Amino acid sequence: MNIFSNRLELSPLTGNDDSFILELLNAPGWLQFIGDRNIRTEDDAKAYILKINENPQISYWKVGLRNGKKPIGIITWIKRDDLEYPDIGFAFLPDGAGHGFAFEATRAVLYSAPEVLQHDKILAITTRGNGRSVNLLERLKFSCDGEIEADGKMLLQYSLDQDHLLIGKCIHDFYNIFSNAFRQPVFKMINEICSPSASIIKKSSDGTEVYDLESFIGPRKKILTDGTLTEFSEWETCEETRIAGTIAQRYSKYSKKGLLNGNWFEASGHKMFQLMKEQGTWKIVHVIWEDEV
Repeated sequence: MNIFSNRLELSPLTGNDDSFILELLNAPGWLQFIGDRNIRTEDDAKAYILKINENPQISYWKVGLRNGKKPIGIITWIKRDDLEYPDIGFAFLPDGAGHGFAFEATRAVLYSAPEVLQHDKILAITTRGNGRSVNLLERLKFSCDGEIEADGKMLLQYSLDQDHLLIGKCIHDFYNIFSNAFRQPVFKMINEICSPSASIIKKSSDGTEVYDLESFIGPRKKILTDGTLTEFSEWETCEETRIAGTIAQRYSKYSKKGLLNGNWFEASGHKMFQLMKEQGTWKIVHVIWEDEV
């Protein structure tokens, strides 16, 4: 299954990715923080890929730009015998580092891959000296559980609980409803992730606009399908979530871009979401937002 984000396309690793795997597994970052896998030739890389793909406990997604053909990194999903829950990992070539691709790709897998969403907890492990990895996990809202010993060395173990994961997916899906940059908008999704009585408020210098779901979707559906607003995408750039039992609140900062009446624009703003958990499912009950000016 291919997974898409604002800038990236993720696809399963195949035997044709041997030259990419050879380069990645001999990159300085991989050798320093993950270890030498003794992959020296493309034949070695083919054998490594085959071993990965034959193991039902492991999934690798190669990461590439939507408008490019060369892979820039991988996201890994592994159920290790010595850990209670599966762990997610990431590794990128030097050219793919420092652009937010690892954050974007990891989030895409967390919120889209069925094998991830079914677990009560997601783990991630890294070395204390891998500052980029630690910073990324903390930005993804993983919590540090402490140190564990694996393969004869001490590693930091991080975890993300299911409630935080499912709330994140709910908000991720909310933003994706209105994207028409690479696909048709999925307007019906709003009824799956929002309570039927949900209210949505837009605050601006001109005043306040209050919507129910129907009045909110109507005008947006029109401009996203009649050519007024094209190549549009909106995504969360940072967040803070607080959960108290079966209620939650999420502060969300977002960016958006597109062509409005043929004119390119980029903007950002803030949303506050309130959510409620019913029968194991988190749903949005209230949204208020304000664009930055």
